[in-house]
Amino acid sequence: MIVFGTDGWRGIIARDYTFENLGIVALATAKYLQKIVAPGKNPAVVIGYDTRFMSKEFAYEVAQILASQNVIVHLTDSFSSTPQVSFHTKQKGADLGLVITASHNPPIYNGYKVKGSFGGPATPDQIAELEIQVKKIEKKPQTVKFKDFDTYLDNRQIRLFNAKESYIRYIKKKINISLINESGFNIIYDPMYGAGINTIKELLPNAKEIHGDFNPSFGEIDHPEPIQECLLTLIDEIKANKYDIGIATDGDADRLGAIDEDGNFVDSHKIFMILLKYLYEHKKKRGAVAKTVSLTTMVDMYCEDKQIQLFETPVGFKYIAKLMVDEKILIGGEESGGLGTMIHIPERDGIFNSLLLLEAMAVQKKSLKKLCKELDEEFGSHRYLRRDVKVTNTQKKAIIAACEKNPTELGRFKIRKIDKKDGYKFFVDAGWLLIRPSGTEPLFRFYAEADSLSTVNELLDEGLKLK
Repeated sequence: MIVFGTDGWRGIIARDYTFENLGIVALATAKYLQKIVAPGKNPAVVIGYDTRFMSKEFAYEVAQILASQNVIVHLTDSFSSTPQVSFHTKQKGADLGLVITASHNPPIYNGYKVKGSFGGPATPDQIAELEIQVKKIEKKPQTVKFKDFDTYLDNRQIRLFNAKESYIRYIKKKINISLINESGFNIIYDPMYGAGINTIKELLPNAKEIHGDFNPSFGEIDHPEPIQECLLTLIDEIKANKYDIGIATDGDADRLGAIDEDGNFVDSHKIFMILLKYLYEHKKKRGAVAKTVSLTTMVDMYCEDKQIQLFETPVGFKYIAKLMVDEKILIGGEESGGLGTMIHIPERDGIFNSLLLLEAMAVQKKSLKKLCKELDEEFGSHRYLRRDVKVTNTQKKAIIAACEKNPTELGRFKIRKIDKKDGYKFFVDAGWLLIRPSGTEPLFRFYAEADSLSTVNELLDEGLKLK
């Protein structure tokens, strides 16, 4: 069964993610475009793909199927980041954007992300309509005959384009690249063998890049997620060579991770707060703030102090993106390292946000370590960890059943409030614990924030006992 999760459809290559299943999704996309999005017209899509095994071949297959259904396809001429596809979907006035990527998942996975015409993740309503078409084709399979790739190229049903050139020009208009280059920061970048390869180098020629060759198995990296345990090589490089900052992006370059000059991982909660404060206090931008239920309470404290309207959503940037389209949102994001701002498209963009972070450091003439210290001084100590636990269906049911009993205590912690917006978020005096199933992998995620790492770990341990 093909199911779209938090961020598109993903599956294990050759087991779930097959050409046959991909054909079902591609045909369903064509039907959705023809029946719902652009009835009576020749709809257009932008298609990009990452550096994973067979991503190019999968993308070409989707392009040919869509072209056979009279959909005009703008296909990237090389691998591209998810934000580049979103950017070009909006720029070209296309009806949808499609990305062949499994983002941060291990190398045995691939996936299918869907982007709206507005330049961000397709809305939950759009995905629901697409899933209806998928289910119809699954019930009554159809054979699609399509011509060879060159034939569609010749008749311009498929149109190859460079996704990077105009994206780079756009970034130079939005970010003060000259100031960053003149700052003297010693920068190291880790694209994690993903779609961000060579992009930072084009903007910051003095930056060093690691893991920048083509390696669909991601080398020694277990999976291309910009979190501490996956950035050990980057951390070692910083400690050994005195870099001022390390930045990393995930497999499709829509998420950001950062390391300070001492080799300390800076979590996405702090990055969000640094950028929120920079946009509001230095760039004087105004608008509401949007965050998922898993993001730090520092956001709540800041918004209350500055009297900024705050929206809170379930986990998934698609909810944030919808708000960014419907409302005037200054910044919106989630704990996994993805965020969007009003000065860019309504999309996560690891490259853009890395550069915005560097601009914030350059303008304020402060190191990343100093900016993080200032957050502790302003909001008190906020520490955070997430544990991902593989579970069977039986274990999954047991965890949910335990949470549904509305416990009043977590070990020594009294539960003051339970939020069921997405999963189960237990508020205690020391902080909070969130328990929810992953929308992209067979995992349960346990998130906790408190005033010390020891308390965070204690909350996580108590959460795991609920099984």
